[in-house]
Amino acid sequence: QVQLVESGGGLVQPGGSLRLSCAGSGSILNLNFMGWYRQPPGNQRELVAEITSGGSTNYADSVKGRFTIFRDNTKNTVYLQMNRLKPEDTAVYYCHDGSKRPWGQGTQVTVSS
Repeated sequence: QVQLVESGGGLVQPGGSLRLSCAGSGSILNLNFMGWYRQPPGNQRELVAEITSGGSTNYADSVKGRFTIFRDNTKNTVYLQMNRLKPEDTAVYYCHDGSKRPWGQGTQVTVSS
């Protein structure tokens, strides 16, 4: 099974940008669905963006117009470009393919001045 590892989080000021990466240990071509999820402190995990192998995307209303999900199958990586970040975007971000695989460790994003 391809392992997925998240990276790219950090501390950023409101209005700033970050790009998260979800790197597969092998080919992600067979992963038709890939999603970025987040879990804010004290809250449940939620899906914020998803992409299919064909490139179709969908976003949560809270991030629409600010976040962009895209995948580079040649690099076995799915990205989440996050612009105009807000304090309420603070969370641990995870990537997952919707299967029964365990969740990874995620990457912390903190938006604060």
